[in-house]
Amino acid sequence: MQIAQTIHFPAPPARQLATLRSALAQCRPGHALPRAFYTDPDLFAVDMHHFVTAHWHCVGHTSMLPAAGDFFTAELAGESFILVRGEDGQVRALLNVCRHRGARLCDQAQGHAAQGRFVCPYHAWTYDSAGLLQAARLSEPGFRAEDFPLKQARVHVEEGMIFITLAREPLGLAHVQEAFAVSARVYGWRDAKVAARKTYQIQANWKLVEENYQECYHCGPAHQEYSKRHTYARSGAQREAADAAMRARDDALGIGLRDTDFYFRKAQAGQESADSIRSALVDGVVSGSRDGQGLAPLMGDFKGRGYDGGFSFIDVGPTSNFVAYPDHTLLYRTIPQSVDRTAFELIWLVDGAAREGVDYQVDALTWLWDQTSQEDRHIIETNQRGVNSVFFEPGPYNPMEIYARQYGEWYLEAMHGALPNNPL
Repeated sequence: MQIAQTIHFPAPPARQLATLRSALAQCRPGHALPRAFYTDPDLFAVDMHHFVTAHWHCVGHTSMLPAAGDFFTAELAGESFILVRGEDGQVRALLNVCRHRGARLCDQAQGHAAQGRFVCPYHAWTYDSAGLLQAARLSEPGFRAEDFPLKQARVHVEEGMIFITLAREPLGLAHVQEAFAVSARVYGWRDAKVAARKTYQIQANWKLVEENYQECYHCGPAHQEYSKRHTYARSGAQREAADAAMRARDDALGIGLRDTDFYFRKAQAGQESADSIRSALVDGVVSGSRDGQGLAPLMGDFKGRGYDGGFSFIDVGPTSNFVAYPDHTLLYRTIPQSVDRTAFELIWLVDGAAREGVDYQVDALTWLWDQTSQEDRHIIETNQRGVNSVFFEPGPYNPMEIYARQYGEWYLEAMHGALPNNPL
């Protein structure tokens, strides 16, 4: 019987750890990370080995795999995976590398494997949707196909969202399940479908992308359309009053959304970090649209009850972030590719029964966050160009950057843990 080979990353060499030790010595509490963390290829390699691959990462939604043989490809830590639904209904993450000479099996972003088979374009080795080798043409007598299954990453599906990890010992998912119980389940993600996907190539280190996502200090100067609609771009009593009114509407509608916080350094040992944070929209705005009105049919528990004038941020691990409105949800995927190159994928979800062109228009659905992401790409690349300067010195975080600061501290704690004889 063929047995799937689950993969994990090896430890980085001593040279990279020496670079890490030097960079950590330059860190100042309450300040942004030193230049080397955004520019040094050795530190990028340590990131992949000790932070990115240690966690779970959302790569898509089960609606992208409705039938056996349906697949899509996704990237994690510089590796390509084929996410496929098998004949047994299980979702698997097959390493997109042939076991013969290493050719990439599939270059399609999404599709259906004819007869549930993946055929290597180089020498036609053929695998089934479980990753088992079915044919290796013209092989010598005694060749054992069972010795050459495709390697796999571990997979977990939570409320329709597909997560994978390359960790040797995967983190537990109790915090994710608790956060999703009071967020994703309420928004109806399990019964959603993908309405649109867009990928943005950003010439910057992946941490600059994530740090930008974690704070809204930049929203006022950089995102005028977002700031007109979301009180999260503001501070003080006005935001607090709007949040209180939103929670009162939730209670009146019987909507069970709640905040949870098992993120950054608050997660229990051995558990994946996750949170769910509520925030109000500006008065009169019910969704992330041009006119402030709904974009698609209501989802989950909002069906038959109406809008509450709010939205949620939901975060899992270091690269998976979600923004949920009552009528649609966005999945943000930060995809590190090299020390100064990051892919940023957005996936829009709507109710599974919604009809494109009738119940929603893709251009209207994607307008706000496509524009916001284009603006983010510009400011993040500007940030990288400045950080590249040998004269760059990190400054102190602003109070509105509290989550970016906590994210950086969480990352640094993991980096200290990567060192041999770690004193922390």
